[in-house]
Amino acid sequence: MEDQHLERARETLLAIPRFRTFDRNFGLKRLGGLTNLVFQVSDGKDNYVLRFPGKGTEEYINRTNEAQAAVEAANSGVSPDVLHADPATGVMVTRFLEDAVTMSPAKFKSIRGAPARAGEVFRRLHNSGATFNFRFELFSMIDDYLKVLTTKDIDLPEGYHDVVREAAAVRAALDTNPLPLTACHCDPLCENFLDTGSRMWLVDWEYSGMNDPMWDLGDLAIEGAFSPQQEEEMIAAYFGGVPSPFDRGRIVIYKAMCDLLWTLWGLIQHANKNPVDDFWVYSLNRFERCKALMATPDFDRHVEAVARG
Repeated sequence: MEDQHLERARETLLAIPRFRTFDRNFGLKRLGGLTNLVFQVSDGKDNYVLRFPGKGTEEYINRTNEAQAAVEAANSGVSPDVLHADPATGVMVTRFLEDAVTMSPAKFKSIRGAPARAGEVFRRLHNSGATFNFRFELFSMIDDYLKVLTTKDIDLPEGYHDVVREAAAVRAALDTNPLPLTACHCDPLCENFLDTGSRMWLVDWEYSGMNDPMWDLGDLAIEGAFSPQQEEEMIAAYFGGVPSPFDRGRIVIYKAMCDLLWTLWGLIQHANKNPVDDFWVYSLNRFERCKALMATPDFDRHVEAVARG
């Protein structure tokens, strides 16, 4: 199977006009990815990243929107240059960032200053003035993912709809004081950060869109299993100081809501038999973490702070 993937990558790259002059023996190395097939490509002088979309992702990802966002992010200086993007197939080629470390929760803990650099790259993105085609709307996406799951042979975790109903208070608080939307990554897995030691970069714009910028901070705090100290480091770098109760409340709210949404994403991966992880356990863990945070007294206090504005 791996040989088939490599041959597919080789043939696909050579069919792209920019790369038709490559020697057929150019270097190929498989990279990680939860849903997609990703390869490092080397012609002996320059390096690139070739990405194939994962099976079933066309059910919930618009590749035209992704390509537009990736180009906008590159133009804003927060992501590598896009050299090829085909919305029909989802195939994308970008520049490879030399001497950059692909992050993980463990590396965010061990690499000095990494949470602060993540806060800084979020600030650059959110303040860039970039405009993405897609509007990342949390509750609409929950509805959309639920619709996808009606076509699958899978059950929701017990009590999921109850928690969605409880989240109505969260939705009301957010709607009371709507904010101008900014270009957001919206899927800040640790592995979507590349760190050079002096600067952080973002990759993978599949879920990106115009959104409340506090989503990105709350989501990364969850994805990275940040300690309170790491979270404060990221937040201080982003704000250049201490955030208001309103801003901090939105960060906390989105820590719970990202788990509520990505629970459904994990169930779709499980139903599609994605072999990369045990996505049933992944979904259950995210749902339990969401419920636990929403059950704390502090969570209600943060919702009230958001409602007050």
